[in-house]
Amino acid sequence: MDPLAIELNERIKSASPAVYDCLSEQGKNMFFPAGILTQSAEAKKKAHRYNATIGIALEGYKPMHLNVTKKFFNNLAPEDIYTYAPPGGRMKLRQLWKEKLIRNNPTLKGKQTSLPMVTSALTHGLCIAGDMFIGPGDVVVVPDKLWGVYRLNFETRKGGIIKTFPMFNDEGGFNVKAFKETMAEQARVCKKLMVVLSFPNNPTGYTPLPAEAQEIFSVVKSQADQGTRLVVLSDDAYFGLFYEDSVKESLFSVFCDLHENVLAVKLDGATKESFAWGFRTGFITFGNKCSDSSNLYSALEMKCQGIVRCTISSCNQPSQTVVESILQDPEYWVDLDTKFHILKRRALRLKEILQNPKYDEIWSYYPFNSGYFMCLKLHRVEAEPLRLHLLDNYGVGTIAPGKRDLRIAFSCVEEEDLEELFELVYQGARELE
Repeated sequence: MDPLAIELNERIKSASPAVYDCLSEQGKNMFFPAGILTQSAEAKKKAHRYNATIGIALEGYKPMHLNVTKKFFNNLAPEDIYTYAPPGGRMKLRQLWKEKLIRNNPTLKGKQTSLPMVTSALTHGLCIAGDMFIGPGDVVVVPDKLWGVYRLNFETRKGGIIKTFPMFNDEGGFNVKAFKETMAEQARVCKKLMVVLSFPNNPTGYTPLPAEAQEIFSVVKSQADQGTRLVVLSDDAYFGLFYEDSVKESLFSVFCDLHENVLAVKLDGATKESFAWGFRTGFITFGNKCSDSSNLYSALEMKCQGIVRCTISSCNQPSQTVVESILQDPEYWVDLDTKFHILKRRALRLKEILQNPKYDEIWSYYPFNSGYFMCLKLHRVEAEPLRLHLLDNYGVGTIAPGKRDLRIAFSCVEEEDLEELFELVYQGARELE
């Protein structure tokens, strides 16, 4: 093991033995090398005559660039477009995102969390979390309504084992009982577990009610009290799009200092929150209840930066620059609120449409109160044949995440077209009967 990795491990173990126990073998072996980037950073501070370190080209001592590309960036300076961003992301952007986290999640105020580190959106954040905490045979507990990339990342790529539990109970709420039973069952054979909770949920569009959230916290704390090491990952891709009676803060706000045996990980980003999907600008943030959080977080960050360095080197600089700029623009919050209400009106209109009694014999639907999606539970036909039938005969695209589940992204359909869309789904299902 590299001496730098050993040093980081000792820092983590000293600050939080429980977090050290959560690291995978790859996580323990990871470090940020004291190589070109470290030497270039030193030169940037001290090389006042000539800096001949970093692998870029300068012209007039500004980043060399093609004029045909500069015209697409208008007001951005060359150094904010063409140069490499730091492996952890632009420092100002990271600080602004943390300020945004506290503004959106008042419960975080005064709590010690890490400075968000930039990722190439949420999927990249999942990969970093997988590398850090999941190895062959490690168990990941997830509701059965899940994003398929979890399996691809944690099982196919990392060799972990996903254990699911029914997300909804018979009353249509979050199935806390099944969650608790699955956690207890897995903890009997595993001293470490990862839990992944995505709210608003993909594919159902559900976020827990305040009472349900409190029960979720109680289940996790109870398991941690029994000595289980827990990595609790909050996939907050659709954060902020809460339309009705759900919690309005990320569960990370409580998990981040819930228990010494709980390492909370928050994945979020500008992709959905700021309607900037192609920017691929996301963040990973850590939280743990320990006496030396600054030492813990800096060591975890160095390991994460090592993963970034050996995979993508650094995240997109122009995208980070733009997100950094819009977060400082007073119009950002006004604009964001406008888009939020457009999506909220669609969700509420869709609930009105679904009240049509003729639909009841064909489908029911999983509870939804947030996010981009809702999900039908088909009674008489299977989802994949219906998906293909709608696509081939009506030019309607949907997603079949399960045998009887059909996901519909109302975020992609104008409010006035929702009724026609569901009439076509209904007609297609009747034809397949």
